[in-house]
Amino acid sequence: MSVVDRDLRAAGTEVLSLADPLYPPLLKTIPDPPPVLHVRGNPMLLARPQLAIVGARRASAAGLQAAHKLAVAAVRAGLGVTSGLALGVDGAAHRGALSAGGDTVAVMATGIETIYPHRHEPLGQEIASSGCLVTEFPPGTKPLPYHFPKRNRIISGLSLGVLVVESALPSGSLITATSAMEQGREVFALPWSISHKGGAGCLSLIRDGAKMVLGIEDILEELDSLFGLQQELSQVSTIPSPESISEQDCLLLELLGFEVISLDQLVVASGLPVGQVMGELSSLELAGRVNRCPGGYIRSR
Repeated sequence: MSVVDRDLRAAGTEVLSLADPLYPPLLKTIPDPPPVLHVRGNPMLLARPQLAIVGARRASAAGLQAAHKLAVAAVRAGLGVTSGLALGVDGAAHRGALSAGGDTVAVMATGIETIYPHRHEPLGQEIASSGCLVTEFPPGTKPLPYHFPKRNRIISGLSLGVLVVESALPSGSLITATSAMEQGREVFALPWSISHKGGAGCLSLIRDGAKMVLGIEDILEELDSLFGLQQELSQVSTIPSPESISEQDCLLLELLGFEVISLDQLVVASGLPVGQVMGELSSLELAGRVNRCPGGYIRSR
Protein backbone atom coordinates (compact mmCIF):
# COMPACT_ATOMS: atom_id res chain seq x y z
CA MET A 1 0.00 0.00 0.00
CA SER A 2 1.42 3.40 -0.98
CA VAL A 3 1.76 6.31 1.43
CA VAL A 4 -1.04 8.12 -0.44
CA ASP A 5 -3.35 5.08 -0.23
CA ARG A 6 -2.58 4.63 3.47
CA ASP A 7 -3.27 8.30 4.22
CA LEU A 8 -6.54 8.18 2.26
CA ARG A 9 -7.69 5.02 4.04
CA ALA A 10 -6.86 6.60 7.41
CA ALA A 11 -9.08 9.52 6.37
CA GLY A 12 -11.96 7.14 5.64
CA THR A 13 -11.44 6.64 1.90
CA GLU A 14 -11.95 3.22 0.31
CA VAL A 15 -11.17 1.84 -3.15
CA LEU A 16 -13.76 -0.48 -4.69
CA SER A 17 -12.97 -2.67 -7.69
CA LEU A 18 -15.60 -4.26 -9.91
CA ALA A 19 -15.11 -7.49 -7.97
CA ASP A 20 -15.69 -5.83 -4.59
CA PRO A 21 -18.99 -6.85 -2.93
CA LEU A 22 -19.63 -3.17 -2.14
CA TYR A 23 -19.35 -2.09 -5.79
CA PRO A 24 -22.84 -0.80 -6.68
CA PRO A 25 -24.64 -3.50 -8.72
CA LEU A 26 -26.67 -1.02 -10.79
CA LEU A 27 -23.51 0.71 -11.98
CA LYS A 28 -22.13 -2.63 -13.17
CA THR A 29 -24.95 -2.81 -15.74
CA ILE A 30 -23.86 0.23 -17.77
CA PRO A 31 -21.81 -0.32 -20.95
CA ASP A 32 -18.61 1.15 -19.48
CA PRO A 33 -18.60 0.84 -15.67
CA PRO A 34 -15.54 2.39 -14.03
CA PRO A 35 -13.09 -0.37 -13.06
CA VAL A 36 -12.31 1.37 -9.77
CA LEU A 37 -14.26 3.69 -7.48
CA HIS A 38 -12.68 5.86 -4.80
CA VAL A 39 -15.20 6.38 -2.02
CA ARG A 40 -15.25 8.66 0.99
CA GLY A 41 -18.17 8.24 3.36
CA ASN A 42 -20.61 5.34 3.47
CA PRO A 43 -20.18 3.11 0.38
CA MET A 44 -23.37 1.19 1.24
CA LEU A 45 -25.33 4.21 0.01
CA LEU A 46 -24.14 3.54 -3.55
CA ALA A 47 -26.33 0.43 -3.76
CA ARG A 48 -29.50 1.98 -2.36
CA PRO A 49 -32.34 3.26 -4.60
CA GLN A 50 -31.36 6.70 -5.86
CA LEU A 51 -32.76 9.53 -7.94
CA ALA A 52 -30.26 11.73 -9.77
CA ILE A 53 -31.19 15.42 -9.66
CA VAL A 54 -29.18 17.61 -12.03
CA GLY A 55 -29.44 20.92 -13.82
CA ALA A 56 -27.96 24.31 -14.57
CA ARG A 57 -25.02 25.73 -12.68
CA ARG A 58 -26.42 29.23 -13.21
CA ALA A 59 -29.89 28.23 -12.13
CA SER A 60 -32.74 30.64 -11.52
CA ALA A 61 -34.16 31.17 -8.04
CA ALA A 62 -37.18 29.08 -9.10
CA GLY A 63 -34.88 26.30 -10.32
CA LEU A 64 -32.92 26.22 -7.07
CA GLN A 65 -36.13 26.14 -5.06
CA ALA A 66 -37.53 23.31 -7.19
CA ALA A 67 -34.32 21.25 -6.85
CA HIS A 68 -34.30 21.65 -3.07
CA LYS A 69 -38.01 20.88 -2.73
CA LEU A 70 -37.89 17.79 -4.95
CA ALA A 71 -34.79 16.47 -3.16
CA VAL A 72 -36.59 16.78 0.18
CA ALA A 73 -39.62 15.00 -1.29
CA ALA A 74 -37.43 12.22 -2.75
CA VAL A 75 -35.79 11.63 0.64
CA ARG A 76 -39.15 11.53 2.40
CA ALA A 77 -40.27 8.94 -0.14
CA GLY A 78 -37.26 6.80 0.76
CA LEU A 79 -34.92 7.59 -2.13
CA GLY A 80 -31.34 8.76 -1.95
CA VAL A 81 -30.36 11.82 -4.00
CA THR A 82 -27.38 11.70 -6.35
CA SER A 83 -25.81 14.67 -8.11
CA GLY A 84 -22.49 16.14 -9.19
CA LEU A 85 -21.59 18.67 -6.44
CA ALA A 86 -21.65 21.50 -8.99
CA LEU A 87 -22.93 24.99 -8.32
CA GLY A 88 -26.62 25.66 -8.91
CA VAL A 89 -29.08 22.79 -9.12
CA ASP A 90 -26.59 20.12 -7.95
CA GLY A 91 -25.78 21.96 -4.74
CA ALA A 92 -29.45 22.71 -4.06
CA ALA A 93 -30.32 19.01 -4.49
CA HIS A 94 -27.56 17.87 -2.12
CA ARG A 95 -28.58 20.46 0.47
CA GLY A 96 -32.23 19.49 0.18
CA ALA A 97 -31.43 15.84 0.84
CA LEU A 98 -29.22 16.70 3.82
CA SER A 99 -31.80 19.08 5.29
CA ALA A 100 -34.36 16.25 5.26
CA GLY A 101 -31.93 13.90 7.01
CA GLY A 102 -31.56 11.73 3.92
CA ASP A 103 -28.81 10.07 1.94
CA THR A 104 -26.97 11.95 -0.77
CA VAL A 105 -24.17 10.84 -3.11
CA ALA A 106 -21.87 13.32 -4.84
CA VAL A 107 -20.09 12.05 -7.96
CA MET A 108 -16.87 13.98 -8.48
CA ALA A 109 -14.80 14.82 -11.57
CA THR A 110 -11.59 15.12 -9.51
CA GLY A 111 -9.53 13.01 -7.17
CA ILE A 112 -11.36 12.07 -3.97
CA GLU A 113 -9.38 14.54 -1.87
CA THR A 114 -10.25 17.57 -4.03
CA ILE A 115 -13.64 19.23 -3.51
CA TYR A 116 -14.61 21.20 -6.61
CA PRO A 117 -15.77 23.92 -6.90
CA HIS A 118 -13.81 25.21 -3.92
CA ARG A 119 -16.76 27.13 -2.54
CA HIS A 120 -18.49 23.76 -2.03
CA GLU A 121 -15.78 22.60 0.38
CA PRO A 122 -18.13 22.80 3.43
CA LEU A 123 -20.89 21.01 1.51
CA GLY A 124 -18.48 18.32 0.34
CA GLN A 125 -17.26 17.73 3.90
CA GLU A 126 -20.86 17.45 5.12
CA ILE A 127 -21.64 14.90 2.40
CA ALA A 128 -18.52 12.91 3.30
CA SER A 129 -19.66 12.80 6.93
CA SER A 130 -23.30 11.83 6.41
CA GLY A 131 -23.47 10.66 2.79
CA CYS A 132 -20.93 9.60 0.21
CA LEU A 133 -18.37 11.16 -2.14
CA VAL A 134 -17.33 8.97 -5.08
CA THR A 135 -15.04 9.31 -8.10
CA GLU A 136 -13.40 7.07 -10.67
CA PHE A 137 -10.39 9.39 -10.89
CA PRO A 138 -7.23 8.65 -8.89
CA PRO A 139 -5.97 10.92 -6.10
CA GLY A 140 -4.36 14.09 -7.36
CA THR A 141 -6.62 14.40 -10.43
CA LYS A 142 -7.49 18.02 -11.22
CA PRO A 143 -10.90 19.23 -12.49
CA LEU A 144 -10.17 19.14 -16.23
CA PRO A 145 -13.05 19.98 -18.61
CA TYR A 146 -13.28 16.55 -20.25
CA HIS A 147 -13.65 14.83 -16.86
CA PHE A 148 -17.14 16.23 -16.31
CA PRO A 149 -18.96 14.55 -19.24
CA LYS A 150 -17.24 11.28 -18.27
CA ARG A 151 -18.36 11.75 -14.66
CA ASN A 152 -21.97 12.25 -15.75
CA ARG A 153 -22.40 8.62 -16.86
CA ILE A 154 -21.73 7.55 -13.26
CA ILE A 155 -24.41 9.91 -11.93
CA SER A 156 -26.99 8.30 -14.19
CA GLY A 157 -25.51 4.82 -13.80
CA LEU A 158 -25.97 4.84 -10.03
CA SER A 159 -29.58 5.97 -10.29
CA LEU A 160 -32.96 4.53 -11.18
CA GLY A 161 -33.77 7.74 -13.00
CA VAL A 162 -32.47 11.23 -13.76
CA LEU A 163 -34.47 14.40 -13.08
CA VAL A 164 -33.35 17.46 -15.04
CA VAL A 165 -34.66 20.43 -13.06
CA GLU A 166 -33.51 23.32 -15.24
CA SER A 167 -31.36 23.27 -18.34
CA ALA A 168 -30.54 25.50 -21.27
CA LEU A 169 -29.38 24.29 -24.69
CA PRO A 170 -26.73 22.88 -24.74
CA SER A 171 -25.72 21.89 -21.20
CA GLY A 172 -23.90 19.30 -19.14
CA SER A 173 -27.13 18.08 -17.58
CA LEU A 174 -28.33 17.06 -21.05
CA ILE A 175 -25.21 14.90 -21.34
CA THR A 176 -26.30 13.18 -18.12
CA ALA A 177 -29.80 12.72 -19.55
CA THR A 178 -28.37 11.24 -22.76
CA SER A 179 -26.24 8.84 -20.70
CA ALA A 180 -29.35 7.84 -18.76
CA MET A 181 -31.23 7.02 -21.96
CA GLU A 182 -28.30 4.97 -23.28
CA GLN A 183 -28.18 3.08 -19.97
CA GLY A 184 -31.90 2.34 -19.98
CA ARG A 185 -32.65 4.71 -17.10
CA GLU A 186 -35.74 6.88 -16.85
CA VAL A 187 -35.43 10.57 -17.64
CA PHE A 188 -37.66 13.22 -16.06
CA ALA A 189 -37.83 16.97 -16.66
CA LEU A 190 -39.70 20.00 -15.39
CA PRO A 191 -41.93 21.84 -17.91
CA TRP A 192 -40.76 25.44 -18.08
CA SER A 193 -42.36 28.25 -20.01
CA ILE A 194 -41.12 28.59 -23.60
CA SER A 195 -40.11 32.16 -22.74
CA HIS A 196 -37.58 30.89 -20.18
CA LYS A 197 -34.35 30.18 -22.07
CA GLY A 198 -32.94 28.39 -19.04
CA GLY A 199 -35.64 25.76 -19.39
CA ALA A 200 -35.23 25.06 -23.11
CA GLY A 201 -33.25 21.89 -22.44
CA CYS A 202 -36.03 20.48 -20.28
CA LEU A 203 -38.64 21.18 -22.94
CA SER A 204 -36.42 19.50 -25.52
CA LEU A 205 -36.16 16.39 -23.34
CA ILE A 206 -39.93 16.24 -22.85
CA ARG A 207 -40.43 16.58 -26.61
CA ASP A 208 -38.04 13.66 -27.10
CA GLY A 209 -39.82 11.37 -24.62
CA ALA A 210 -38.74 12.34 -21.11
CA LYS A 211 -41.55 12.20 -18.56
CA MET A 212 -42.91 15.60 -17.55
CA VAL A 213 -42.78 16.13 -13.79
CA LEU A 214 -45.09 18.33 -11.76
CA GLY A 215 -44.27 16.71 -8.43
CA ILE A 216 -42.42 13.79 -6.85
CA GLU A 217 -45.53 11.61 -7.30
CA ASP A 218 -44.94 11.55 -11.07
CA ILE A 219 -41.46 10.13 -10.52
CA LEU A 220 -42.48 7.60 -7.86
CA GLU A 221 -45.35 6.32 -9.97
CA GLU A 222 -43.09 5.75 -12.98
CA LEU A 223 -40.28 4.09 -10.99
CA ASP A 224 -42.73 1.90 -9.09
CA SER A 225 -44.33 0.61 -12.29
CA LEU A 226 -40.91 -0.14 -13.82
CA PHE A 227 -38.86 -1.38 -10.89
CA GLY A 228 -41.29 -2.27 -8.10
CA LEU A 229 -39.82 0.67 -6.20
CA GLN A 230 -42.07 0.48 -3.14
CA GLN A 231 -41.13 -3.13 -2.48
CA GLU A 232 -37.43 -2.34 -2.87
CA LEU A 233 -37.68 0.65 -0.53
CA SER A 234 -39.44 -1.43 2.12
CA GLN A 235 -36.61 -3.97 1.98
CA VAL A 236 -33.92 -1.29 2.23
CA SER A 237 -35.61 0.42 5.17
CA THR A 238 -35.78 -2.73 7.31
CA ILE A 239 -33.72 -2.12 10.45
CA PRO A 240 -31.85 -5.10 11.89
CA SER A 241 -33.05 -6.30 15.27
CA PRO A 242 -30.56 -6.96 18.08
CA GLU A 243 -31.10 -10.68 17.57
CA SER A 244 -29.93 -10.43 13.95
CA ILE A 245 -26.50 -9.03 14.87
CA SER A 246 -23.85 -11.42 13.55
CA GLU A 247 -20.76 -12.88 15.16
CA GLN A 248 -18.65 -10.41 13.14
CA ASP A 249 -20.81 -7.54 14.42
CA CYS A 250 -20.15 -8.68 17.99
CA LEU A 251 -16.41 -8.74 17.27
CA LEU A 252 -16.50 -5.17 15.95
CA LEU A 253 -18.54 -4.04 18.97
CA GLU A 254 -15.88 -5.51 21.24
CA LEU A 255 -13.18 -3.61 19.35
CA LEU A 256 -15.11 -0.35 19.31
CA GLY A 257 -15.07 1.82 22.38
CA PHE A 258 -16.41 5.25 23.18
CA GLU A 259 -13.48 6.97 21.49
CA VAL A 260 -13.18 7.31 17.71
CA ILE A 261 -11.39 4.44 15.96
CA SER A 262 -10.55 4.55 12.24
CA LEU A 263 -11.73 2.04 9.66
CA ASP A 264 -8.12 1.06 8.99
CA GLN A 265 -7.58 0.23 12.67
CA LEU A 266 -10.74 -1.88 12.76
CA VAL A 267 -9.68 -3.82 9.66
CA VAL A 268 -6.26 -4.59 11.15
CA ALA A 269 -7.61 -5.46 14.62
CA SER A 270 -10.46 -7.65 13.36
CA GLY A 271 -8.53 -9.44 10.62
CA LEU A 272 -11.63 -9.19 8.39
CA PRO A 273 -11.68 -7.95 4.76
CA VAL A 274 -12.30 -4.21 4.51
CA GLY A 275 -15.51 -4.70 2.49
CA GLN A 276 -16.95 -7.00 5.15
CA VAL A 277 -16.00 -4.60 7.95
CA MET A 278 -17.75 -1.72 6.16
CA GLY A 279 -20.84 -3.83 5.58
CA GLU A 280 -20.99 -4.93 9.23
CA LEU A 281 -20.50 -1.33 10.40
CA SER A 282 -23.42 -0.20 8.23
CA SER A 283 -25.62 -2.89 9.83
CA LEU A 284 -24.58 -1.72 13.28
CA GLU A 285 -25.35 1.89 12.30
CA LEU A 286 -28.85 0.91 11.23
CA ALA A 287 -29.30 -0.96 14.52
CA GLY A 288 -28.27 2.17 16.45
CA ARG A 289 -25.20 0.51 17.97
CA VAL A 290 -22.51 2.53 16.16
CA ASN A 291 -22.14 6.12 15.03
CA ARG A 292 -20.01 7.26 12.11
CA CYS A 293 -18.06 10.46 12.73
CA PRO A 294 -15.06 12.33 11.28
CA GLY A 295 -12.04 10.05 11.47
CA GLY A 296 -13.87 6.79 11.97
CA TYR A 297 -16.51 5.14 14.16
CA ILE A 298 -17.59 5.21 17.79
CA ARG A 299 -19.81 2.91 19.82
CA SER A 300 -23.12 4.50 20.78
CA ARG A 301 -24.23 1.96 23.40
